[in-house]
Amino acid sequence: MSGPSLESVRLTLADGAGTTLRVARFDRRHFTTRVVAIDPCSALLDWCAENAAEHALVGGFYMRPGGPPLGDLRIDGRALPTEPFEAPWGARRACVHADGTVLLASRADLPAEPEGDLLQAGPMLVAAGESLIHRGQDLEGFSAGSRQFDSDITAGRYPRAALGLTVEELIAVVSEGRANDEAGLTMEELAEAMTGLGAAEAINLDGGGSASLVVDGALQNTPREEHGLELSGGREIATALNFVAQ
Repeated sequence: MSGPSLESVRLTLADGAGTTLRVARFDRRHFTTRVVAIDPCSALLDWCAENAAEHALVGGFYMRPGGPPLGDLRIDGRALPTEPFEAPWGARRACVHADGTVLLASRADLPAEPEGDLLQAGPMLVAAGESLIHRGQDLEGFSAGSRQFDSDITAGRYPRAALGLTVEELIAVVSEGRANDEAGLTMEELAEAMTGLGAAEAINLDGGGSASLVVDGALQNTPREEHGLELSGGREIATALNFVAQ
């Protein structure tokens, strides 16, 4: 069985700024993903080393510092303690559901007590190969409900992370950012980038200094704090998506 493919994609944005995507593609015939809770919080690279995990991507949001995770979180069908998203947004926000197969859906479109693993994040970026992010829209309430976050995650350019799906592939993506030659992405630019990579569906995951991708046991991007300070090894996070052979 072959492992994931890995590439760096340089994007030139509409205003001439640039940023780099780190992209890992996993063949769905051979790989699936599982949700992991990282308790206590740890940098993704450290968690991978401690758990002999080769491939992983940052998961959902969390209350900093140290957790708990934000939104619904379930592993092997069991709900874990979290800070719920405020109503009415909890039902609208998107999830990764992994139970033999991997799908992306709003929480309201999934069973109340789903089997397998569930990670709630969002917003959904892409459906049916088309961007869902349009200026002035706030369908999942990330702007209206921004008080649960450090800031409005839909405003401005940041390092970003996303999971995309095609029939054949799981596509794990992080964008660089917060450096002179790395502008990061707006949410709209991230959605456009995911369609450009061929994703039929895609979901936004935690970003900023938390954006981290590990492939073959190595951190593929350079996480940075708000003012550009490099976070050696990455920020401590609360959840992740672990790509495993099946």
